[in-house]
Parts: sequence; C-alpha cells; structure tokens
Amino acid sequence: MPRFTAFSSGRPDSGRVYLDYGGLAPVDPRVVAVMRPFLEGGVGNPSSLHSLGSAARESLEAARVKVARLIGGPAAGLLFTSGATEANNLAIKGVALRAAERGRHIITSSIEHMSVINPCRDLEKGGAAVTYLPVDSEGRVDPDALPGAIRRDTVLISIMAANGEIGTTQELAQLGRTAREHGIPFHVDGVGALGRLAFTVDEAGVDLLTLSSNDLYGPPGTGALWVRPGVKLLPQVLGGGQEAGLRSGTENLPAIVGMGVAAELVRAEWREETARLCRLRDRLLAGLLAAVPDCRLTGSRTRRLPHHLSVCLRAVKADGVLMDLDLHGVAAASGSACASKTLEPSHVLRAIGADPEEQEGSLCFTLGRWTTAADIEAVVELLPPIVSRLRAFSPKALGPAAS
Repeated sequence: MPRFTAFSSGRPDSGRVYLDYGGLAPVDPRVVAVMRPFLEGGVGNPSSLHSLGSAARESLEAARVKVARLIGGPAAGLLFTSGATEANNLAIKGVALRAAERGRHIITSSIEHMSVINPCRDLEKGGAAVTYLPVDSEGRVDPDALPGAIRRDTVLISIMAANGEIGTTQELAQLGRTAREHGIPFHVDGVGALGRLAFTVDEAGVDLLTLSSNDLYGPPGTGALWVRPGVKLLPQVLGGGQEAGLRSGTENLPAIVGMGVAAELVRAEWREETARLCRLRDRLLAGLLAAVPDCRLTGSRTRRLPHHLSVCLRAVKADGVLMDLDLHGVAAASGSACASKTLEPSHVLRAIGADPEEQEGSLCFTLGRWTTAADIEAVVELLPPIVSRLRAFSPKALGPAAS
C-alpha cells in the first residue's frame, strides 16, 4: 500500500494526493529545522535552576508568547498540554468541577468533538446536567437559542468554532456576548479555525480556547488551552505544578518550540493561504457536483472552513470509496479521525438530519499548505468512475429487481 515518505522538498510524497489535513497535517520543514537542536541534546529541563534550565525556560516562554500572539490574548493565560483532547478535558472538567458548589449545568452543542461530548457525559454520570443545543441542517447553532438555555446554575458554555466533519463555522461573537452578559465562562474548541479564520479571543468573547499544534503544521501530540485571567480551573493532571499548577508534568519543550514557530508562520501567511485554499476547495466542490450524480454538500456553503469540503454520496459506502481512492494514491477521510475507532454512526450527520444512506456515504476532503491545483483535478477525475463502479454493485442502486 502506498505510504508517505519523509519530507524532503517541503511536501508529502509527490506520488500521492493528500487531502486529510484534518486528520494529520504534515509538520512544516521550517518547524522541524527549529526543533532539531532541542531534540539532539544540550537542552535542560525548564524547571531546573542551572543555566541550561534557564535557557530552556526562556525558549518555553518565547513559544508561549508566539502562540498567544496568534489568538490575541495574554501569554500568561496559555497552558501547554499534550493536545486538543487534553485541553478540552481540562476546560470542561476543570471549570465544571471547580464551580460545582455554585452550579452543575453546562451548555454545549450536539455536534461537538467527542473530546467535549465525552467529558460532558462523564460529568452527567456524577450528577451534572448538560444541555446539548440543536443545530440546523447546515450544522449551525442558533445564537438566539442560547439565552433560553441558560439557567441560574449554568457554569460553562462550550461551543466549537468550526466542525471538523462538515466544516461549518459558528457565530462566536454573538454567542460570546450572551455568555458575557450572563457572567458565564465561554469555552471554544478552536481546532480547525485557528490560522484559517480571522479570530481573537477578545473579539469572540472567549474565556477558554483550545488549540492544537498539528492543526498549525506543528508537531502532533502538543496543544494548548488559553484561559482568561480570573477564570478558575480544577487541575486534572497533578504532579510537580508546572504550567501555573494547572497542568503538571515536564513540558515537551521540542514540540512546544515547534508549536511556537508554527504559530508564527501561520500568523504571517494565513491571509494569502486562506484565499488560495478557498479557490481550490470551490473548484473541488464544483467538479464533484458536476460529475458525480446524487452528491450533495454537507455543512454550510458560505459559513465554512476555507480548507474543508464534505459531501454525502447515495448508494455507496464511504469506506469502499476511500479504499479505492487510496489504491489510486489519494488519501481522504470520512467523518472525524478521532472518532473513527468507535464504529458508531456520525453524531454530527445525525444532528443535521442526514438520513442513514447519506451517513454511509459521507466523504471529507481537507486541504492544506501543500495541496496543489493538480491534486484537485486528480480527485475530480478519479472519483466519478470509482463511485459509478461501486454503485453498479450496490443493491440500493440496482433497485427492487435485484432482491
């Protein structure tokens, strides 16, 4: 089976078309170059008192400043974690458990990432109440529905910036204003949106923001939670008191330095890159809609991530399409890579009203820094005959006479 080779020319193996940046983004070679000295030795523990420790601590704090600049918030509020999943858990459980004496009600949406939904479910087992706001057929939360869901015992509102499965973005500024008016902390899972949408924590009224390093073309296994001063958390990882006592454990300095560089690069390049990705995404959408019968866009056409395209195909199963695409050198996805191991139907597609047949045929293409126009044309050429061939063997496509 084809696989990726190491970076050599600044993009994945040129023999493949990679459209699964939402699952894993290649680390930018410029990031790797800065990380290398930290991986090759001569670097101390940031908590150590000797000179190597001091140098490591300076590098750690410099990375913190770089990431904070990307979101427009003070660096003192940025806590480094092992990734977005840990950051979401710390935000949800940290706020809810710390505020348990005041109230035990949380508001979130029905299409959140499982690293938000599962902590909420876990808190429900302990007696918390959770309101899961519905979404419309495009995956949008109605901001006007939020005030009616707020109760006297509401202690947290958590709404994602954008959905990684269908690409729809939310109206964070209006949601954030409502949260602020009621004095309730507002958490946003920013994965997918940071570095692709114009976004600062103050403009959106965000009190807690989850970030992923790999989503910025930095190393995987690293992320951050930004916390507005004054918001109180109960630590979920206990130990030596690193990261302001809210996330213990020796910091992964090479990866954190890489995340800082990645944030700098995204901050400098995002406008031009966003425009380029929008053009490529729109070309892919137009090509698929024109060439593949019974293909429809999922999510919003206008309020969506610039690098994201999701479609549903009838009378065909996505796993068969993806395997065939892979044999032709194209990597794409179906749904969320983080939820694929559960083998459960997509809660996101159910929430937007997709029927079971559409859920089975859901495809997700996420573009990135090394996606080219030739990559898009390759998919537009390859996908129609693949779908046609698979449908020819589908009982649903053959109709009643096949039974």
